[in-house]
Amino acid sequence: MKFTQEKSDVFVPDGTSPEKALQRTTHLAIAAHPDDVEIMAYEGIASCFHQPDHWFTSVTVTDGSTAPRAFLYSNFTNEQMAAMRAEEQRKAGVLGEYSAVVQLAYPSSSAKDPKDNSVVKDLISILTLTHPKIIYTHNLADKHDTHIAVTLRVIEALRSIPKEHQPESVLGCEVWRDLDWLVDQDKKVMDVSAHPNLASALVAVFDTQNSGSKRYDIASIGR
Repeated sequence: MKFTQEKSDVFVPDGTSPEKALQRTTHLAIAAHPDDVEIMAYEGIASCFHQPDHWFTSVTVTDGSTAPRAFLYSNFTNEQMAAMRAEEQRKAGVLGEYSAVVQLAYPSSSAKDPKDNSVVKDLISILTLTHPKIIYTHNLADKHDTHIAVTLRVIEALRSIPKEHQPESVLGCEVWRDLDWLVDQDKKVMDVSAHPNLASALVAVFDTQNSGSKRYDIASIGR
C-alpha cells in the first residue's frame, strides 16, 4: 500500500504480504501515538492472541517525534526519537502477534490540521481494505488534543466509506485518565484480564515513554 508520508511503514510480524495481513484483520485500533494502542485497545490484542480466525492490526497516525525524553533519550533529536518509537511499535507487534503494524508517520501538526485531508484519505484506504468488525480509537473527551484530532479523522473516514464496509462497533477508549465520570449506561466495559504477562510486556516495550514521561508500564497495568 502507498500512503501519503514518505516514512510511513507497514510491518507484518509473520511475513504475510501487507495486503493479505490487512484483509484478514478483524480488530483494528487507530491511535495517535506509538504505545497508545497497547494501553487503550488491549481487549482487541488479547481477543486475537493465538486465535487463527481473529487478527489484530494497529494503526499509529503520528510519528511521536516530540515526546518528552529523559535519561538515555535526553539528547535524542526528534528524528532519532521518531525512529526509536517506530521500532518499539514494531516490537510490540511481534510480542502481540499482530496481523500488521501500520505507522502513517504524520507530524502532530498535520493530524490536527482540519484543512489537511491526507490522514483521512490514508484511513479510508485502510478501512476499505480491512473491513474490521471492531475499531478501537480515542474518545472525544480525551485531554490530549492530538488524540481528539485523530478520532475526528477516524469519524470522517468512517462517514466516507460505503455502508457495507462499516464495522459492527467503534469504541472510544481512554489511554491515561479514567472514565469514572461517565454514567454506566454510556460505558462499554472491556475485559482486559487475559494474559496479564502479555499486557505488561507490551507496555514495557516502550522504554522511551516509561523512561521519559510517566511510568505507563506500572500505572496502566495497575489501572
